[in-house]
Amino acid sequence: MEKKLNFTDQALNQINLITKGDDKKFFRITVQGGGCSGFKYNFGFAKKLNDDDVLFGKTIIDKFSLDIISGSEIDFKKEMIGEAFVINNPKATASCGCGLSFSV
Repeated sequence: MEKKLNFTDQALNQINLITKGDDKKFFRITVQGGGCSGFKYNFGFAKKLNDDDVLFGKTIIDKFSLDIISGSEIDFKKEMIGEAFVINNPKATASCGCGLSFSV
């Protein structure tokens, strides 16, 4: 089964903007255990692909994380209180107020 993600135009524009330069070649999304709901999203940068990474344009996601967020929409929101990447994950059964922690 093919793993799919949908990136909004706002997310793609922000990823292209923040990955300019040699030290930030790729934008990395990972899912880690922890947070107040069981899992948490982590965003960072990487210079190279690992063996278990899947490439989506300039974004890389390891296979474990992709299993959890497959089918999600990746968005970038600018609001009065700040700006951030937001993952709308249809598999999430609960989330906390910070928007980065969730359970499946």
